[in-house]
Amino acid sequence: MSIDINEAKSQLEALKKEYETRIDKIEDHIQHPQDSLNEHWDDQAISMRENDMRKNLLLEAQQGLNYVNNALSRIENGTYGECSECGEEIEEKRLEALPYATLCMEHAE
Repeated sequence: MSIDINEAKSQLEALKKEYETRIDKIEDHIQHPQDSLNEHWDDQAISMRENDMRKNLLLEAQQGLNYVNNALSRIENGTYGECSECGEEIEEKRLEALPYATLCMEHAE
């Protein structure tokens, strides 16, 4: 494989830290909303919509963290960069763009 595993691991660890920070901030906003509810229906509707948006962002961040953790596990067990569909190497440019990719370009389409 032509990809530098140490570079990939470093990139994945940076992404992991970014996702963990994002998750912590979103969870804090959900648990301690900056905009307290008051008696006005319009304000409550806006707050509820913002809370739904935060929950969606949290789910996306948690999924991203899961992808990163799985990629780090693949580095540890020696299968990083292998397509989970065909077993061939994932293209270097694909891994550079999406370091937690599990499929080669052919199978990603």
